[in-house]
Amino acid sequence: MNRLVLSAQVLERGAIRYTPAGLPALDVVLTSDNKVTQNGQPRKVSLQMRAVGIGDITPALQRLSLGQSAEFAGFLAPSRNGKGIVFHVTEVVPGEASTQPA
Repeated sequence: MNRLVLSAQVLERGAIRYTPAGLPALDVVLTSDNKVTQNGQPRKVSLQMRAVGIGDITPALQRLSLGQSAEFAGFLAPSRNGKGIVFHVTEVVPGEASTQPA
């Protein structure tokens, strides 16, 4: 199963574009700083990830403020140029706006 759920903040947001099929698409960059446990040991993980919403999810992504936390769910796919991966967001649950500058 290819499913990713990530608690993150919106770091960057592009302009709405349209796919060849005419669907709206919105590119965003997400950032996440979390503490996790690996092999019984605490670990801090910081990352930035390219993400895209296509179709019905684009208005929800567009409403998020820069720096706003949310829970994003979707799947991973190769990028259009074949270098790296992109998180395709299919669900978003907004959280509170961050008090830290974006």
